[in-house]
Amino acid sequence: MKICVYGAGAIGGYMAARLTRAGQDVTVIARGAKLEAMTRNGLRLISEPAGEDFTAHPVVTEDAAGVGPQDAVILAMKAHSLPDIAERLAPLLGSKTVVVPAVNGVPWWYFHKLDGPWEEKQIETVDPGGLLWRYVGPERVIGCVVYPAAEVVEPGVVRHLALDRLPLGEPNGSRSERALALSKIMVGAGFKSPVRPRIRDDIWIKLWGNVAFNPLSMLTGATLVDIASDKVLRSTVRTMMVETKAVAETLGVSFPIDVDRRIDGAAKVGEHKTSTLQDYEAGQVVELPALIDAVAELGRLTAVPTPTIDMIAALARRRALTSGTWPSAL
Repeated sequence: MKICVYGAGAIGGYMAARLTRAGQDVTVIARGAKLEAMTRNGLRLISEPAGEDFTAHPVVTEDAAGVGPQDAVILAMKAHSLPDIAERLAPLLGSKTVVVPAVNGVPWWYFHKLDGPWEEKQIETVDPGGLLWRYVGPERVIGCVVYPAAEVVEPGVVRHLALDRLPLGEPNGSRSERALALSKIMVGAGFKSPVRPRIRDDIWIKLWGNVAFNPLSMLTGATLVDIASDKVLRSTVRTMMVETKAVAETLGVSFPIDVDRRIDGAAKVGEHKTSTLQDYEAGQVVELPALIDAVAELGRLTAVPTPTIDMIAALARRRALTSGTWPSAL
C-alpha cells in the first residue's frame, strides 16, 4: 500500500517507522532538521514497550507535489496545523485515497454521515472557513484515535513510551472494505487497530480527560496526579468533565465508565505533564482549540451549558495569547 505520512513528529515518526519496516511503500512529508536527519540517517524508532531499536528508510521529502496519489494519507500533525496544509494535500489525493487524521480532540469531519439534526455541520474551531472540508473532503476520512505516547528525542529519532492502540472507524460506522484493508495493514505493522463501529465514542473517551486536564495543567503547571489530588482542581476537572459528558450524550455518545473512575485513571499515570503543558513550557503552539474550544462550540450548538469549560477556555486562551503559543490561524 502506498502511504504518505504527513508530519514527522512523534506520532508520525512512530507510525512511519513501523509501516516502513512492515514492507509498506511509505513517504514522509517533513521539513527542516527532521527532513535533513531522515534523509541522511533514516528514521530511528526506539520502542521501550516492545524492546526494539531499529532504523527504517521511508522516502522523505518536503514537497508533496512530486509524490503522486496515495492509497492512504495519514495526517500526523497537531489539529490546529491541518487547515494550513489543506490545499497542499491535493497532489496526494486520488479518486480512492483515504485520509486518516491521526490527531487529538474533536475532528473536523465529526458530523459527516452522523444521523441527526446536525449532519454535515462544519466545526469552525477546528476547520476555520471549512478549508479541510472543501479541499480534503470528509468522504475520504477514516477516523482514528491516537493512544500511543511517544517523543522526538532528536530530529529523525523517535522514542515510543507506551501504548500501541490506534483504533479506526468509518464516519458512518460501517465495516467497509477500505477500513478493513487499512486495519489489516496497521495490525501487520504492530498496531492495535480494529475497525470500531462507533469511533466517535472512542474519540470522546480520550477527549474526556484532555478537555479538563490539559488546559488546567497549562494554567497551573501541575502534573496529572497533582491536579487529581488537589481538592479544588479535582472539583474543577470533574465539573468540566460532567459538562463534556452532557454535550457528548446529546450527540448520541455512550460512556462506559463514570467520571470519578476516569479521573482516578488519570491520577494513576502519576507525575506526568500533559502534552499541552510540555508545549507551553517549550514555547510551542498549544493544541487547545480542538481539545476545549471545540467542546464549547458543540455545547452552543446543542444548547448544553458549559460555563466552567467556557471560563477555563478563556483563561487558557489569554495565557497562550500572551505567551505567543496560541495558534495564529485561530
